[in-house]
Amino acid sequence: MSQHHPVRAQIRSSGYFSRIGPGIVTGAADDDPSGIGTYSQTGAATGYKTLWAAPFLLPFAFAIQETCARIALVTGEGLARVIKRRMPQWVLYVTVFLVALANTVNIAADLSSMAAVVRMFVSIPQLPTVLVIAVVVAIAEIVIPYHQYARVLRWLCLSLLSYIAVLAIAKVNWHEVASGLSHINVSFLHPSRTALATLIALAGTTISPYLFFWQAAEEVEEGGLAPDISASHIHAMRGDVFAGMLSGVFVMFAIMTTTAATLHNEGILDITSPEQAAAALKPIAGNFAGALFALGILGTGLLAVPVLAGSTAYAVSEAMGWKESLERRPSQAKQFYAVIAASMIIAIALNFLGINPMRSLIVAALLNGLSAPLLMAIIWWLARDKRLLGQWVSPWWSTILVGLGALLMAALPILWLFAR
Repeated sequence: MSQHHPVRAQIRSSGYFSRIGPGIVTGAADDDPSGIGTYSQTGAATGYKTLWAAPFLLPFAFAIQETCARIALVTGEGLARVIKRRMPQWVLYVTVFLVALANTVNIAADLSSMAAVVRMFVSIPQLPTVLVIAVVVAIAEIVIPYHQYARVLRWLCLSLLSYIAVLAIAKVNWHEVASGLSHINVSFLHPSRTALATLIALAGTTISPYLFFWQAAEEVEEGGLAPDISASHIHAMRGDVFAGMLSGVFVMFAIMTTTAATLHNEGILDITSPEQAAAALKPIAGNFAGALFALGILGTGLLAVPVLAGSTAYAVSEAMGWKESLERRPSQAKQFYAVIAASMIIAIALNFLGINPMRSLIVAALLNGLSAPLLMAIIWWLARDKRLLGQWVSPWWSTILVGLGALLMAALPILWLFAR
């Protein structure tokens, strides 16, 4: 008899929101400081004109995360382990390298922006703040057992409500919002490099490779059961994943709309720091809005950095055949936790290069956008493998969305190379 994921076992009960599964954490982690920086910069630079990207990206983001969760549920294995078993070795190594590289740069950018926000309230140097935040996050992830740590992650999801609150008090032109949502304001016949770079960053920070590995790892990690291939669990997983990605994309819409209504309308078209993004809101929406913006950066950073480091550790450990689990003690999975520590140390070192916090967030999003197409193509191939998934191969709609998403994200950098 098939068993449900523990927090989905009563998914239809009155306690749904307290039992919602890994999907909500994944969706919330999608709105990390890198995403916040990218969405804020886009809203400031383009106003309401790029809002169409939110509903456009949602089905692709949902389909790829549902596919990753499906593979994990059916096989009982993480994504890298499945790739190792079903594909050539070079594919595995390229995949893990791309994920580790993108994740490490992303961690560095997130730590930098979190430290910059802390410095808005406390006058302390940037690098020591980065170091303290990194150490606290790493110790928490390594020392606290996963079933307890997951509860903390779910509470941190509430920090995303700060952006919805800012949206509620900002003076939004809803007629222009409707126009921005319904009209694609990019000419793909003669696109500019700036417009294409914006789309690559938006797609990369919404459909991020680290989320692929984290979604699969969480399904295996939290379940702790034999592979669950019941139709009811697949249905519950799909609802959970959709709820998570919908919440993540709605926050994307809220941030872009808020910055369009405030920064763009005030003539602030370029954001060079998280402090500027928050401080610029104060004279328009009051000190409360600035504080909420800062809270969102810190909350989502505390949520996303462990996810980034954890997804790297899962990918590397699965590829190398090491024991991996956040539920194990450090003495039981030394290499796994060593990867988490190493990724944090490298991210701290990158901060010594003195890269502008806001610029590093955009670079991280671009790097995700460049690495995602190959990974999506690999997952698309695995999801159609009947020897791997049997009758539980991805449905036609998911196959089309993941395949089309991979092609579109691969086409954007090519168009950028030939654009003026």
